[in-house]
This record gives sequence, structure tokens and C-alpha cells, in this order.
Amino acid sequence: MYKHVVVWQFKDGTEKEAREFLKELEGLKGVIECLRSIQTGYNENPKEGASGVLICEFDSMEDLNSYATDPRHLKVAAKCKPIRTSRVACDFKE
Repeated sequence: MYKHVVVWQFKDGTEKEAREFLKELEGLKGVIECLRSIQTGYNENPKEGASGVLICEFDSMEDLNSYATDPRHLKVAAKCKPIRTSRVACDFKE
């Protein structure tokens, strides 16, 4: 199993848009078949340096790559670019 973890820092004043974006990402479960699980969260601890997180699970790296290029994912992901200041991702085999 492969995990895909993404952490974002969202721009000040975009909490509403960021939470909507994260909710839309979770809505991809059951829509994109290769996506085994998905969880998102908005940081509730202001002492930490990140705003939001995504954790997805896939059976293979091919499935992860398929998700990354799926037009339905790309449509949702495009909503993040205007509201983020940074993005870091890590993909690892469990």
C-alpha cells in the first residue's frame, strides 16, 4: 500500500475557501476508483506551521499516478493554487 501525504500553508483570510477545498477533495472517494481512502484536515493548532493536510491510500504507485493525473482530481486541485502559499508532498510505501 502507498500513502500520499500533502501539507499546505494557506493564505491568510482563506480559511473558508481552504475548508471547502479540503471537503471537495474528500468527495473524490468513490468517484476515482483507484483511491482506497482519503482524509483531510484543517489545522486547529495555531502554533503549527501548516494549514491543511491530505492523506490518501493507494494499492500501487501506478494508482497514485493515475489519481494525480485524473481530470476530476485536477479540477479540484486547481482550486487550491490561488489560496496556498506553499505545498509539500511525500509518497511512501507502507
